[in-house]
Amino acid sequence: MKPSAINRHWLDELKWDDQGLIPAIAQDEKTGKVVMFAWMNKESLAMTLDMGRAVYWSRSRQKLWPKGEESGHVQKIKSIRVDCDKDVLLLKIEQIGGIACHTGRESCFYFELDPETSQWQAVEPVLKNPDDIYK
Repeated sequence: MKPSAINRHWLDELKWDDQGLIPAIAQDEKTGKVVMFAWMNKESLAMTLDMGRAVYWSRSRQKLWPKGEESGHVQKIKSIRVDCDKDVLLLKIEQIGGIACHTGRESCFYFELDPETSQWQAVEPVLKNPDDIYK
């Protein structure tokens, strides 16, 4: 049995915001690339540890969001870290299918500010058309 199923005191050591949420950054374990940011609550974090795959809390839908439930682009958990203040999580993950973003890109962080034009530019390609991912 995994530790989260036995004793969940480790959840209480984290600093949750007034809505019971904590920010979570997903980082590719092999490349170090940050692929996305999302929110977690106690239930989603415990489920993440139990299942070995990322489960987030969707603020817009107000429900648990197992990453990849529709797309198949699951995030396998390699490690879970917390910062020194215990108020931000870092999930080291293996991104199944190589796509983390609902836009069909490897990362949600694909806009870069062009200092000459002061405009945001998309600097990463779409790997798969979102219409083909979400049917």
